[in-house]
Amino acid sequence: MVFNTGSALLDAIVLAAVSKEAEGTYGYKITQDVRKAIDISESTLYPVLRRLQKDQCLEVYDKAIDGRNRRYYKLTEVGRAQLALYRGEWAVYSGNISRIFEEAKL
Repeated sequence: MVFNTGSALLDAIVLAAVSKEAEGTYGYKITQDVRKAIDISESTLYPVLRRLQKDQCLEVYDKAIDGRNRRYYKLTEVGRAQLALYRGEWAVYSGNISRIFEEAKL
């Protein structure tokens, strides 16, 4: 992709991916979901998850799966509010960009 993804957009995409599962989801699954929209490596994702946790948008818990612990991430109320803000901002931003492209003369 030729467009850079800023940290706010990346945060929004990650919060949206995590929000899909009421009980939370784990890092590898988040990576796969985010990759449906943008190309991201796990080494890029985990700092984003830590930042969102620090900002109280995500809560983290471990769950035993097949004898191994898997770290799960779940949206908090702060995270839900942040996601709602991002969705509203995205609607305006993407609408403005789309209008400019639609008005372009090729």
